[in-house]
Amino acid sequence: MYNKKIMIIIVFITCLLLPSKIWAEEPVVGGKATIVIDVETGLVLHEKNIYEELPMASTTKIMTALLAIENIPLDKMIKINPNAIGVEGSSIYLEANENIRAIDLVYGLMLRSGNDVATAIAYEVSGSVEEFSDLMNARAREIGANNTNFMNPHGLHHDLHYTTAYDLALITREALRNPTFKEVVQTKFWTAEREGYKHFANKNKTLNICEGGDGVKTGYTKKAGRCLVASATRDDMQFIAITLNDYSWFDTTKALLNYAFEQYSSYKVLEKGDIVKKILVEDGTKENVYLEVSKAIVLPIKENQEEKIISIIQVPEVIEAPVSKGEKIGKISTYLDGKLLGTADLLISEDIERLTTLDKIKRFFKF
Repeated sequence: MYNKKIMIIIVFITCLLLPSKIWAEEPVVGGKATIVIDVETGLVLHEKNIYEELPMASTTKIMTALLAIENIPLDKMIKINPNAIGVEGSSIYLEANENIRAIDLVYGLMLRSGNDVATAIAYEVSGSVEEFSDLMNARAREIGANNTNFMNPHGLHHDLHYTTAYDLALITREALRNPTFKEVVQTKFWTAEREGYKHFANKNKTLNICEGGDGVKTGYTKKAGRCLVASATRDDMQFIAITLNDYSWFDTTKALLNYAFEQYSSYKVLEKGDIVKKILVEDGTKENVYLEVSKAIVLPIKENQEEKIISIIQVPEVIEAPVSKGEKIGKISTYLDGKLLGTADLLISEDIERLTTLDKIKRFFKF
């Protein structure tokens, strides 16, 4: 049992000198709505009309892919529903009742933007496009994308099918936290295990024209215009840049990513395994135990912002033995300018057994 009394300690992080950044003017971009966001923290680094509801074309498939990965075993053989055949637009030319691995469908969806694939996934996961759209909307609400409405899994135009740049960034951030999704969208070529059309080349030029480019999805319809969700990783930071209804989509996202990486540096507040606190252990074979951080906390910061970083540790004052190495005992929350940007669990660093009655007597009399 843990002591119910909680101790909150404000820890001022020791600052390291960071290389100075070049202060350039933010690029002027033509997209109707644009955003840059940090994947790790969710910090918005650039914004323009980010709450305006707009059609998003095939960037819809980011959610479709995430739901496929979350709901279908990737080695499962999928029998293609005939209703998925002949959907207009991009295709990997699925055949009715064809058997194909789920992972090949995900690659066909994200690399070739197959509208037939999106529909096949909808039928496999939910039994219909309508039910799958409901699932997409429910997942969007879980993520916090409250100003998004999906009417289909592929992004072909529907007047009630829309998102915002901010919501799309939230959805993409959630997807990129999934290792399979992250691997798929940074893949340039994929060969599916099927007859016929099976060599998939990624349509997303971000992978080739942007330093560190590693995703995510293109989209185009006449109503939505050119839409692009791009991502890049540099200096232990991954940023997402989005532009909606933008003729210069690749130029815009490249400029926004370059600007963001010029302005922000990676600041490692804590390494995984760092010891941050020692607490008392009641009736334990040791009187104290150290707490270590479960994961690294890395923030994107501008020059001199490190002085504004604080971390708050929340742990019990005393815990009772026995305790086990790796047991969660509290958390550490890191703030920049008062905004929560990172949290990590605090874990017991070693096993500590409970004292026997004889051990307690010996300790009391200091034998």
